Amino acid sequence: MKGPAIFLAQFLDEQPPFNDIMSISKWVKSLGYKGVQIPTWDARAIDLDKAATSQNYCDEYRGKLKEIGLEIVELASYLQGQAMGMPPVYENLFQAFYPKNLNDKERVKWATEELKKTVLASQNMGTKHISVLSGGLAWQFFYPWPQRSEGLIDEAFDEMARRWLPVLDFADEHGITFGYELHPGSDLFDGATYQRFLEKVNFHPAACLTYDASHFLLQQLDYVEFIKIFHKRIKAFHVKDAEFRPNGMTGVYGGFNDWKDRAGRFRSVGDGQVDFKRIFSALTEYGFDGWAILEWECCIKSPVQGAKEGAIFIQNQIIEATDKAFDDFAKSGIDKQLNRKVLGLD
Repeated sequence: MKGPAIFLAQFLDEQPPFNDIMSISKWVKSLGYKGVQIPTWDARAIDLDKAATSQNYCDEYRGKLKEIGLEIVELASYLQGQAMGMPPVYENLFQAFYPKNLNDKERVKWATEELKKTVLASQNMGTKHISVLSGGLAWQFFYPWPQRSEGLIDEAFDEMARRWLPVLDFADEHGITFGYELHPGSDLFDGATYQRFLEKVNFHPAACLTYDASHFLLQQLDYVEFIKIFHKRIKAFHVKDAEFRPNGMTGVYGGFNDWKDRAGRFRSVGDGQVDFKRIFSALTEYGFDGWAILEWECCIKSPVQGAKEGAIFIQNQIIEATDKAFDDFAKSGIDKQLNRKVLGLD
């Protein structure tokens, strides 16, 4: 596993050193980070159109970051992915994610082209994976009341598969994978919904995962068992913490409260309940060789402090996988005659 890396989206701001890619990169390097995950929707971080069409632009971009001492981990297109599907009630709330005055068909066409641009940009940048949200048509029906009409969820997933398949095919043709971060508000939010989507897209090789245990803890899903089930699909890893402290007033659903007053809330890494030792162990056990990427979200601690602490936290969690057994000193070697004697066969 490589790291520490950092996702820049939550840190970009109008104030220096957070207002352009070079100054923010120097800042994260000073904290000890070795890689950056780039949000493709933010012009302060990247010009996606140029990155998709100009190898020179990408070579210069990578070169400048290399001079600073940073590697581009991957490009991320979360907001474009979310625009691949949304129910009408979400259109206004998600308006910042896509151009104005687009109907559903036009919005999907725009998102498809943006995601294809990210594939081309990734190829030019020399990266192999793109983190996304799936978008969703069925999320508002996650609780089965009112009773769902028969076939409703299948219809939604059939449509989401139809929308995503051309993008997945395009990515596969260019040697790129998409990593769905399983996230409430999208139709792919847990293992069961991801599995349902995989079946709809015929287990497409480009339909992979960006693993983030914080969303699973808030759903009370076994996030280590998830690794065992889907480890072959995990291509990226967000290190983000969370805590779930139910009380007499709120539980999983949160009572419509703001983040600070919810039973389940995101925390800066090390301040929550996610068992990162088990996660890093499981990922290492299954041969994950990607990056451990800090994603900072916290309703209490500042992003600056979270970033400073996050680099140290990730570095201390990364496991150097052993290439020898701990009891090699006592091995007796291969001896067929000895084996038969031990078994009482001679």
